[in-house]
Amino acid sequence: MSAPPAQKPHPLSSTEGFFCGAIAACIAVTISNPAEVAKTRLQLQGELAKGGGEKVYKNAIDVFVKTFRHEGIRGMQRGLGPAYVYQFLLNGSRLGFYEPFRRNINKFVGRDVAEQIPITSVIAGASSGAVGAALGNPLFLIKARMQAYSPALPVGAQHYYKSSFDAVATIFRAERFRGLIRGIDAAILRTSMGSSVQLPSYNFTKNQLVERGILPASSIWTFLASSSVSGMCVCLAMQPADTTLTRMYNQPTTRLPDGRLVGTLYKNPIDCLWKTFKIEGVKGWYKGSTAHFLRIAPHTIITLTANDIITNLYIKARDGDS
Repeated sequence: MSAPPAQKPHPLSSTEGFFCGAIAACIAVTISNPAEVAKTRLQLQGELAKGGGEKVYKNAIDVFVKTFRHEGIRGMQRGLGPAYVYQFLLNGSRLGFYEPFRRNINKFVGRDVAEQIPITSVIAGASSGAVGAALGNPLFLIKARMQAYSPALPVGAQHYYKSSFDAVATIFRAERFRGLIRGIDAAILRTSMGSSVQLPSYNFTKNQLVERGILPASSIWTFLASSSVSGMCVCLAMQPADTTLTRMYNQPTTRLPDGRLVGTLYKNPIDCLWKTFKIEGVKGWYKGSTAHFLRIAPHTIITLTANDIITNLYIKARDGDS
């Protein structure tokens, strides 16, 4: 009598995928946060100054060296607290909702839910990223301002907060809820651009490696190779919007006669992109791109690899080893 066919593991629910993705992202951000600090400071250096202005930092490595020398490990890991919560919300949504979104979009257009279609994959990636960006916006705002702050070598507007809780209280006291959602349009633009290519490029690369017999599906090398390609795609797609977001969050504000606080440098993300291009050229959009890649490459590799490993371990534990 032949053995019954092996049961395919049931896919993760949105909630299960959310938590698996969030845990993976929190592991990754512990490693990638110092590069995020460097990226933030380089993006703000010489803001709206002809020729890039006076340089406090020469490059990403110079930021690491000077930050460690003057501020120690604490300076290298500025904003790590809100970064954990942000990653939990962003990547929990991006990784957890991507597959349900993709399957439902496939179903809506009358295609097999299991089929990997480039356009529906990109839409699902952008949509799940937009949800995460909206949920995590207040944390990204606080994180960016904390990372930009330097008591020794300041660049850009400086916002000092004792802690994440102090940051929330200070912003809310000054601007109410409006202050906590400042830059949300730029955040959604940035994250949608990155998310639209992150998982589609990862899944496409992984499928190609497996289908062509280059690497086995469950190999750690498959996860690493696929996430490396994904990291490069994300960096290229997201950099101009990432610089815009950092500047939108960190810009100084002024109070209007009606009591509203508004940014003194930029009205919106498009205005920021245009002014940066007009004064600093295309190079202004790509300030901190080396530091961005030093952040996004290990972050993407660790996040996606850890997500696959955590998801597989969770499914085994949930469904048993049978």
